[in-house]
Amino acid sequence: MPMTGIADIAMGDTGIRRSIVSQLSSLYPGLYSDDNIALGSTHQHSGVGGYLENLLPQVTALGYVKETADAIVAGTVLAVQRAHASLAPGRLSIGNTSVVDGNTNRSPSAYLANPADERALYEYDQDKELSLLRFDDASGNARGFLSFFAVHGTSLYENNTLVSSDNKGMAAYLYEGMLVPVDPTFSELIFLVLAVLLYAAMIEPSAMPGNNTFVAGFTQCQAKRRLGAFCESPGKDYDGQLCDFNSSTCGGFAEDCHGRGPGFRISDFESNRIIAQLQVDGAHTLMNSLSTPSRCPTVPPSRRVLRLWVRIIALAVQLAAMLLTNHTSRFISMFPGFSFAGGTTDGPGAFDFVQGDNSSHSQNPFWEIVKGFVTPNPPPEQIACQYPKPILLDTGYANTPYQWSPHTVNIQMFRVGNLVMLIMPGELTTMAGRRMRNAIRTQLIAQGVLGEDAYVVIAGPANTYAHYVATKEEYSVQRYEGASTIFGQYTLDAYINKYGSLVSYLAENASGTPSSDPAPADLTVDAISLRTGVVFDSAGIGSGFGDVTADVSLSAYHAGDTVSAQFVGANPRVRPSVSPNPIGFEADLVLCAEQFQAGRHVPVCGPVDERHVADVQVRLAPVDNLSMDGNEH
Repeated sequence: MPMTGIADIAMGDTGIRRSIVSQLSSLYPGLYSDDNIALGSTHQHSGVGGYLENLLPQVTALGYVKETADAIVAGTVLAVQRAHASLAPGRLSIGNTSVVDGNTNRSPSAYLANPADERALYEYDQDKELSLLRFDDASGNARGFLSFFAVHGTSLYENNTLVSSDNKGMAAYLYEGMLVPVDPTFSELIFLVLAVLLYAAMIEPSAMPGNNTFVAGFTQCQAKRRLGAFCESPGKDYDGQLCDFNSSTCGGFAEDCHGRGPGFRISDFESNRIIAQLQVDGAHTLMNSLSTPSRCPTVPPSRRVLRLWVRIIALAVQLAAMLLTNHTSRFISMFPGFSFAGGTTDGPGAFDFVQGDNSSHSQNPFWEIVKGFVTPNPPPEQIACQYPKPILLDTGYANTPYQWSPHTVNIQMFRVGNLVMLIMPGELTTMAGRRMRNAIRTQLIAQGVLGEDAYVVIAGPANTYAHYVATKEEYSVQRYEGASTIFGQYTLDAYINKYGSLVSYLAENASGTPSSDPAPADLTVDAISLRTGVVFDSAGIGSGFGDVTADVSLSAYHAGDTVSAQFVGANPRVRPSVSPNPIGFEADLVLCAEQFQAGRHVPVCGPVDERHVADVQVRLAPVDNLSMDGNEH
């Protein structure tokens, strides 16, 4: 039984998945195992940090944060327990539609490096296809879906300090919270339009967000942003203009170049809502079209799963040895390039690092010296192997205090009927994803595993985070995606080669299992954290937790109005001593109001779209003032 878990986190992780597998295999012996559990992500950039095993992605979170890791594991395991408890016979169906205005390519100059005849096969430089797997119970009632659409989880800006699931989580929230009739009549269609505009009709009006029995899954495949990148440089001639096409800079520097969402003139929260709604609309279109089996045949019940550990660097070096005449190294290490530090339009870099910095450009000698104090300088054969990438950090040889980047990745393939999910550990560019899907689909059909109705989708970054996967041509340009393709220019070819070699194991009559490289060591035992814990937390003298310090206005409110309040609360990182649950576990925020009905005020309580901000103040003791803004429905 394949089990794909989609968490509202930035990416899957080896350590997190290890803990989830351990707990689920203990709870359900012989049912859930290392082979059939995949940990995918929505890939938002506003989520909790510090849960990844390797050092490099831990840096911005000041190391490993056990509280975060424990909360992700506990929440995922509980979700699986609840899903398992409701297992029942049902029907699956799959389809796809186009969501044209939901994303854009943030590195179009790199995309243009791909062969012209290949680009001519596609209308856009970004995937516009939304694929959806619909779940129905035995009575034909929709129970949920799992959708795949490529848009980066960066609708909220880099300066956002609130924990959020970004546009994927918002899409799930909106879909689960709205009445979405299947095969609507004309009157239902009118009602649906009003519901979409007002966000007023609920599938389960008494259920708090996240507690619905209908589950809308919006997962990530390849990830790109919406609208474009502009210079935010007050007082400069280029303020408000498009960033430099090749380097995404403004006046030669990356700091002022920022991507914009469709609602940027209002707020990044509005951009988040718009992009989420576009995905909701696409999902709704497919849910309607898949509601009748005659319109879309049921996905066959057959299923196959496989999973293995792969030293992807070993595959990359094999390909390099075959394709590079001057290649003599027996090992390709992992190296981010200078453009990695240039950042992206989602989060620009600093100093004089820019995108599009390859070996044809001279490097700042200062950084050439400084980088040697951080990681060892790479030997000449490694420089040649990563060419034309100018190497910034030798993360492959950096193992102090533990591995900076993964040496071994976890790859999986799930087949359910005519659908094959490629569970991948990296972030693929648009063309890399297209080549990957096309290559595996071709193999599936050529080997007789599936017919012409085969669907192939990518879910990632999942299970392990191994940074980016760009095409060889995009790699040569060395924008952020190429610079972050840490295993070198043949990374995509290595993945295609490996996944393609496993296709035969997905056949209905396949036997045996593919060989696997050894699993990586548990790095959490050596993990360090510089994140200061909560030493002391208090409501302050003369106050108690929950005391209101700024109450809501007594004036009347209407649907869509913002209701604001401020009260004394505990530090969000404090775990209640009376509960074994992780911080914030299953906590709900509820707004209670009075509605004038039949000549009297009636209390009405329900969920809110809330933004709540913790403002820590120090008086005679640390005090947390929690501000909550909610939109009343």
